[in-house]
Amino acid sequence: MSPAIIQVDVIIPTQTRYLDLIGSIGERIAKELDSYSGDRNALAYHLNLVLTEATANAIKHAQDKDPKDTVRICIHIEERQLTIKVYDHGQGFDLEEVPAPDFEHPKENGMGLFFIRTFMDSVTYTRQTDGNVLEIIKYL
Repeated sequence: MSPAIIQVDVIIPTQTRYLDLIGSIGERIAKELDSYSGDRNALAYHLNLVLTEATANAIKHAQDKDPKDTVRICIHIEERQLTIKVYDHGQGFDLEEVPAPDFEHPKENGMGLFFIRTFMDSVTYTRQTDGNVLEIIKYL
């Protein structure tokens, strides 16, 4: 029997009040992954953090603070790979230009991407004609 494919697609307004919802979706998915042999609680925590940070960044950097603007979050699990895509309409950025956080003098900038890169296996960011996509991959 082939492993189940899980696809979750959520579209939220660019408002931070939805961050808990997005994080809890990732946490719940991790706890339900029958095929995952690692520490499910750690994976749940990591997915909550990664989804919350990625979505917060998309909201924070939204181009125009238009309350009708949205962020789309897609979570896809197939075989032994979990893929998260966060779509936004912000000005975009160069992933390679984001500096590592300064732990001696911590600020908010760069911490989210640091955690995403630390807990996940692959992080890419591409600009497209109708927005941007942050793609995050975790091998299960």
